[in-house]
Amino acid sequence: MTDEKIVTSAPDVPVLRTEHLCIQFGGLRAVDDVNLEIKKGELYGLIGPNGAGKTTVFNLLTGVYKPTSGKILLCGKDITGKPPVEINKLGIARTFQNIRLFNNLTVIENVMVGLSNQIPCNMAQSIFRLPRHKASEREMFDRALELLKVFQLDEYKDYLAANLPYGKQRKLEIARAMATNPTLLLLDEPAAGMNPNETQELMDDITFVRREFGMTILLIEHDMRLVSGICENLTVLNFGTELAKGDTATVLSDPSVVKAYLGD
Repeated sequence: MTDEKIVTSAPDVPVLRTEHLCIQFGGLRAVDDVNLEIKKGELYGLIGPNGAGKTTVFNLLTGVYKPTSGKILLCGKDITGKPPVEINKLGIARTFQNIRLFNNLTVIENVMVGLSNQIPCNMAQSIFRLPRHKASEREMFDRALELLKVFQLDEYKDYLAANLPYGKQRKLEIARAMATNPTLLLLDEPAAGMNPNETQELMDDITFVRREFGMTILLIEHDMRLVSGICENLTVLNFGTELAKGDTATVLSDPSVVKAYLGD
C-alpha cells in the first residue's frame, strides 16, 4: 500500500471498522475485543468512565500502539500496525486530551505545519528558496487562513499559539488536524477545560465541519451535554470492553451505562 490518502465512494463500506481489537500490557488487557463501525459522514461518540480505554483505542487507531490482536480497516483497507506518520497520510488525524500545539510558532504557522505534506516542494527548492518554494508557501498560507476563518481564528493568525486563550487553543488544534485533509477526524475530549459558552461554540464548530467538509468524526468526551447534542451513535467502554453501543438516546438511558458512570 502506498502512503496516499485512502478514500472510498462505496456507501456500504464503513470509513472505520475495527475487528476484535485488543492490546495487552503485561497481564493487563487495556482494550479487549472492541468492534467499531463508523459510516461516512457520521459523528460517532466513544465514551466511558476514566480509565475505560478510550484514549488507548485512539492510540491504536493512530499507530502510537500496535494491537496485540485484531484489525483496523480504513475505508476497507487494512492499516493495522502502520506507523503514525503513514496513518496520518492515509487519512486519520487526531487531537489530544492535553493540547499539543507548537507554542513558539504563530497560530497560522501551526496550521501550515499540517499542510506541509500536501503541497509538493523538494529540498533544493526549499534550501535555495526557488520560485516553486515561494509559491508553495503562499498557497499554504492562503489555505491555512481559510481554515482559521472556519474556526473564527483568523484575527489571531499572528499571535503565538501559547498566547491564545485556552478555548481558542483547543479550536486551533482541531484546525491543524483538519489541515492534514483527513478522511477520519479523531477528537480526544475537545471540550475538556472549557466553560459552557466555549463548549457551545465548539459544538457549533464540530457540526459545521462535519456538514461543510463531509467529515467523518470519532469523538471522545465526558461532557454528556455535548455528546447527546451532536453524536448520533455511541460505543461505551468500561475496563477496556464494550459495555453498550447503539443510538445515543438509547445508550445514555441504559441502566448499565448509568451504573458505570455513577455507581450503584
